[in-house]
Amino acid sequence: MKVNHFQYLLSSYFLKYIPERTNYSDNTIKSYRDTFILLFQYQEDYLNKPVSKFSFEVLSRKYFEDFLVWLENEKKYSVSSINQRLAALHAFFKYIQRENPEYIELCGSILTIKTKKIPVVPMNYLSVEAIKVLLSVQDGSIIPHRREIALLVLLYDSGARVQEVADLTFGDIRNNKLPTVKLSGKGNKVRIIPLMPQTLDILNIYMNDCRRKKEIEPTHPLFYNKSSQKLTRAGIAYILEKNIKKARNINPEMFSGKITPHTLRHSKAMHLLEAGVNLIYIRDFLGHTSVITTEIYAKSNPEVKRKAIESASPNVLPTEKYSLSEKEEMLEWLKTII
Repeated sequence: MKVNHFQYLLSSYFLKYIPERTNYSDNTIKSYRDTFILLFQYQEDYLNKPVSKFSFEVLSRKYFEDFLVWLENEKKYSVSSINQRLAALHAFFKYIQRENPEYIELCGSILTIKTKKIPVVPMNYLSVEAIKVLLSVQDGSIIPHRREIALLVLLYDSGARVQEVADLTFGDIRNNKLPTVKLSGKGNKVRIIPLMPQTLDILNIYMNDCRRKKEIEPTHPLFYNKSSQKLTRAGIAYILEKNIKKARNINPEMFSGKITPHTLRHSKAMHLLEAGVNLIYIRDFLGHTSVITTEIYAKSNPEVKRKAIESASPNVLPTEKYSLSEKEEMLEWLKTII
């Protein structure tokens, strides 16, 4: 029986290589697996060819380019989602290239497929005043509301990614004199983030509510559903959207555009930047691998740009020569001709 080399290597990639030789997060592994599920769907449903016929002999650069076009036109995937699928394919064929040099030409052609440029859209973030409104829409005296308040306060104060909050356990909150939360980010990288005392107070009220209902182990999900399973990203987004609707009823202008859990992360970064916090510290706070990623916030914040222009202006513009009385005379003269 002829062995299908592609199927063998794909199984080896997911069952041996990724678990033993990479530190990919669970989300990355799931994304990579979903990419090949989509690829097999493309093979069967669109090309009307069985997956059993999927082999190196039928693959080419054009095959994968057509697959990406299918994702865009038929599945209506966004540019960023298509780029994620391409990244998964690139990672796999880099593995093939190292493990099986006989396919180096095929791998090289696929690795030259470039990612699509993502359209630049204005970064949406909330003002400090908007955050205050959002965190005040729920009545903290009502026990079921306390979970939502604690969730939103922690999302903002920690600047965490939504999955990082979903993965938190009770043991990740440190009730020390200087309170912190332990976040597990991309690539399973852990960072310790300081929390404001007010945030810890809100979390303690919520956690004590939970402990009164049942015994809670340190490994128990911090935010969980009725089945004691951790909230999903969709569940967290639903809670935020529900609170945003209430906040919009109070002040619609403060909450324009699409607001997601990541908007709270953007908002925290912007507020740190406006407070004069160095980009290097913000990079570490957010868990970025490079300060280049963090610089996006500086480029998107008009207040930061204005302050930079104002600080540079005294060194460039000529010295003011008019006295206050002369300015008033000029103003009165201008009124006569306008």
